Parts: sequence; C-alpha cells; structure tokens
Amino acid sequence: MSNGNLTIGIILGSTRQGRVSPQVGEWVKGIAEQRGDANYEIVDIAEFNLPFLGTTDGTEPGIKAWSEKLTSLDGFVFVVQEYNHSISGALKNAIDFARDEWANKAAGIVSYGSTGGARAAEHLRGILGEVQIADVRVHPTFSLFTDFENFTTFKPSDLHKKNVNDMLKQVVAWSGALKTLR
Repeated sequence: MSNGNLTIGIILGSTRQGRVSPQVGEWVKGIAEQRGDANYEIVDIAEFNLPFLGTTDGTEPGIKAWSEKLTSLDGFVFVVQEYNHSISGALKNAIDFARDEWANKAAGIVSYGSTGGARAAEHLRGILGEVQIADVRVHPTFSLFTDFENFTTFKPSDLHKKNVNDMLKQVVAWSGALKTLR
C-alpha cells in the first residue's frame, strides 16, 4: 500500500551516452516499490533537455517542466556516478536550475564508481546543503569493479538491498517531517 502523501523522485544524475544510471535507478525503484511507504518515480534529467545555465533566457520548455517536476516531489534519491572525483556537470547544472523547489526536502544518495562514487557523494552533500536539502546518513555505494559486469551491466550483490532499504526508510521519515515546513 502506497502512502499517497509522499512522492520520492529517483533522480538519474547522468546524461552521458551509454550511461548505466538507468539500470541503477530501476533497481533502486524496484526495492522502493516493495516497501509501500511512498510513491516512487524515476526522474531522468536527460529528458528535460536543460540548457547550460547562463546561456539561456529561461524560456525553454524543459526549464519550466523541471521546476514543476521538482515542486511535485517530497524527497529525492540521487543516483550519482563519479566523474573526475565529483558529480557530473549535467547534475550540477540541473540542481542549479532550481532553488526554492529543493528547499525543505530530504534526499538519499546512491553512488557508483571506481571507489563506489564516494567522492562524488561527498561533493553532492555540500551542494544539497546549500539548496536546503537534508541528506540522510545511509549511503549505498557500488563499485564498478564488483557490482557491474564489464563495467556496463549492473549486477549488485544482494547485500546492498539492506543499505538501500535503510536509506529509503530515512528518506521517507525525513521527507514526511520536512513536508510540515513547506
């Protein structure tokens, strides 16, 4: 049974050709939907065709659609891949295109990379604080060496399911608490 009061967006943080974030996001969503504690949906930043911030007059339809999508969500799970010890430029750009839409919401981070995406997640935590998103403590990490076949096919070990569930429990609890502030 879903809680119709909370909707959590699973944000795919990459737009790169051949990306694996859709596989990771769908896997997280599959676990999330079994919980029955909120409504979960994939939010793919690639679908919004956001221009590079500062190179636009702000009238592109993707910008308005992005704002509306974020406003409709109560919390987030960011699927973050590590690029050069940080998050992707596309994700940073997408975060920067909004401000008030992020405020007083909670987020979890699921990361992957050669070191489990830990450095990208740490960078993201600082950015989330600036836009007033409360990030939760539990942070599932996936190694390109052990959780992906040939670095392209996501095949996580079952041991990760507990961390994902623990993270989602925190995201839902914090999202519900923070909803009272909006």
